[in-house]
Amino acid sequence: MTKIKAVIFDMDGVLIEAKDWHYEALNKALGLFGMEISRYDHLVTYDGLPTKKKLEMLSTERGLPVELHDFINEMKQQYTMEIVYARCKPRFFHEYALSRLKQEGYKLAVASNSIRQTVQVMMQQAALIDYLDLFLSNQDVKIGKPDPEIYTKAIESLGLSPQECLVVEDNEKGLQAAKASGAWLMEVDEVEEVNYQNIMAHITRIEGRAS
Repeated sequence: MTKIKAVIFDMDGVLIEAKDWHYEALNKALGLFGMEISRYDHLVTYDGLPTKKKLEMLSTERGLPVELHDFINEMKQQYTMEIVYARCKPRFFHEYALSRLKQEGYKLAVASNSIRQTVQVMMQQAALIDYLDLFLSNQDVKIGKPDPEIYTKAIESLGLSPQECLVVEDNEKGLQAAKASGAWLMEVDEVEEVNYQNIMAHITRIEGRAS
């Protein structure tokens, strides 16, 4: 009988509503050089990708000089941190969900395409970091999502098999990564869907279906 032993969360759009923050910060950094991306491209083309990958795509598609990548990336991360410290706050339904899951013996992890500092600070600001057994960033893997490496590494680090893990994801690239890892998947559209009742309903269905 399959039993779910861990829940692995994506971060942006799952535990933190940060998509607009990343959009705002990247455009502020690109704006230093007279460039910007549209909200449509942010949500459709670049959503879920690491900043470095976005900059590579901007160089290929729009001629952004490669020599500017490091500086723009540094400024983007700095602007993101300014926004996070100002706007990232604890949300009751996330704290409740993770505290109940932790109390009931589930291992909990975050696997994000963001850099390590961003993941750590967002989890601290959201008062969720103490519930986590593990968090992985794009700096902990060779290839970010949609490659499954980050989920595979999280599952292995927790000492579990993919069939013992539920991944909570929201964007297409993350969904591809989660499916390729072999773990069970809970797809969400809004951070409000990531609550204790929904997570336990998924786990109950999975364990009933797989028994």
